[in-house]
Amino acid sequence: MQLTRRTILRTALAAGVSGLLPARSFAASQLALGTATLDTLSDGHLVLPIGFISDNPGAPELLARHGLSGPEIESPCNVTLYRDGINTVLFDVGSGPDFMPTAGKLAEAFDALGVTADEVTHVVFTHAHPDHLWGVLDDFDEPIFANATHLMGRAEYDYWADPNTVSTISGGRETFAAGAIRRLQALEDRIVTFEDGDEIIPGIGARASYGHTPGHMSFEVRQGNTSAMIVGDAIANAHMAFEAPSWASGSDQDAEMGAKTRLDLLGMLADGTMPMVGFHLPEGGVGRVERAGDAFRFIPEA
Repeated sequence: MQLTRRTILRTALAAGVSGLLPARSFAASQLALGTATLDTLSDGHLVLPIGFISDNPGAPELLARHGLSGPEIESPCNVTLYRDGINTVLFDVGSGPDFMPTAGKLAEAFDALGVTADEVTHVVFTHAHPDHLWGVLDDFDEPIFANATHLMGRAEYDYWADPNTVSTISGGRETFAAGAIRRLQALEDRIVTFEDGDEIIPGIGARASYGHTPGHMSFEVRQGNTSAMIVGDAIANAHMAFEAPSWASGSDQDAEMGAKTRLDLLGMLADGTMPMVGFHLPEGGVGRVERAGDAFRFIPEA
């Protein structure tokens, strides 16, 4: 299924009118990492056509086991804030007001946590899809996080900053490309790029997790002998991505690479017992991965 802004807006508005969208708490979850804290904040949620999850013939049965059989599916959006007493690091910035009416709630989440945009020292992007990038500018196209260094993986930046991407991108994502280049141009003088394996901030290392987008990055955040992996959309839901990680996902621009990335990440997280944070995972997105036979399961952090 192609994901177009028109399709998801129509789906979201219909669900909103029918009262299917419950109110959500802005403060989602917290994880202690040594003397640092890692909070997830709700930017609201997306409403997507259920067929977008996968076109695999087994998908309807798998989703039905999770109570998902209607035409739409809600996908929570968990923005991550890391604070170590020196750095205040925001991983992704949410949708802002221009993508979907059910998302773009990060300002309210900041208020609930008692944090201001001016306190953010670094903004780190996993990738440049609308629900991760479009909330970076205010109504005057000025950066909201005015005191922050903005960081994005080199491959991801080069792809979305290329004017040709809007005419070559597939899957109905032309609006994604147009929105990304406008925002990256506005950030041009303050954005810093990095490579796979770089320590981008003391204690925060970049890990390539390509497939969802051409340069998608995950991040290992380490404090003392504790760590967590921020996976962005490399693991994009708590059902199919865990139970059938090798199936193609409609959200991945490169489905084959996305599946390989999921399998590698899930295996590493399960075997190393490292907690993870997923942007679209339930209950704040913080939890652990366990093996379940030939598959996996997500265990939310208590």
